[in-house]
Amino acid sequence: MNFYSIRDLRTDSKSMWETLSEGNEVVITNNGKPAALMIDIPADSFDEVVQAVRQAKAMIAFNSMRRKAAARGFMSDEDIEAEIQAARNEG
Repeated sequence: MNFYSIRDLRTDSKSMWETLSEGNEVVITNNGKPAALMIDIPADSFDEVVQAVRQAKAMIAFNSMRRKAAARGFMSDEDIEAEIQAARNEG
């Protein structure tokens, strides 16, 4: 994985695109913290890649709910709906 700052994205995008075209992932950082992940998407598998990313995000949200439920002992229906809505808003 290769890391680029937001500033690099503006000033050195050519290098970033070259990294992507080589099949590597690019992480964009904001104030030194990962903010975005860029991956090369083959033209014939765009829908599959988008679906895989959505599934991964859903699994992350589900695991977060499970951890919170274990810590609290339970989650109300409102808490579950709020977690689902927060995950949808991130996408």
